[in-house]
Amino acid sequence: MAKAEPEKASFLERLKQIRTAFVFTAKRDTLFLPLVIVAVVIPIAAGVIAFLLLGSPVWLAVGVVLALLAVLIVMNLRANTAMLNEAEGKVGAAAAILQTMRGDWKVTPAVQATTQEDFVHRAVCRAGVVLIGEGSPGRLRSLLGQEKKRTSRVAGDTPIYDIQVGDEEGQISLRKLRSHLLKLPRNITAKQVAALDTRLGAIGSRPPMPKGPMPKNARPPKGAYKAMRGR
Repeated sequence: MAKAEPEKASFLERLKQIRTAFVFTAKRDTLFLPLVIVAVVIPIAAGVIAFLLLGSPVWLAVGVVLALLAVLIVMNLRANTAMLNEAEGKVGAAAAILQTMRGDWKVTPAVQATTQEDFVHRAVCRAGVVLIGEGSPGRLRSLLGQEKKRTSRVAGDTPIYDIQVGDEEGQISLRKLRSHLLKLPRNITAKQVAALDTRLGAIGSRPPMPKGPMPKNARPPKGAYKAMRGR
């Protein structure tokens, strides 16, 4: 049976998501509010000056629109930074980053896990299959190898990438994970992404994540991720 299309957020829900992301960022980033004030003042001041010089009220509207746009840009940049600061060093942080990826990204957290809190997360995207491991490098090599072998039976010729998140040699830091993923080449179509994710989901359920791997206060409130993703 085909999966139902996710409903688009209503205008009011979208506003609530933006408010949630705004509050979350303001509480954790001391530079956020000053930057928002600058983002509001400069475009509106420019619009007022243009109105006084040229006499057209259109410039006032332009100033307001540019101020709103500038605030959204500042919020998006600073919210991502605040989220990384909050998640860094916490178990499950890599999965949280994956779940903020926009576009054709089908994310399945913890397809492999150990009681020592080592995890392998799977993402199916236009690049193919990406396996992201976080935890002990020694144990992750084995976990990634097992999952790569299991995945290859279903993925066929689709490229499979494996990444370890961390600060050691050969690993990708959490802060660079998103940009690293965005640089991966596009190897398959959006339809192939959906079909491959369905097939991979059928090869077996993933191990359960240990209880409380990521403290509740280490995650943004409900709706913050959606606002940062622009959904």
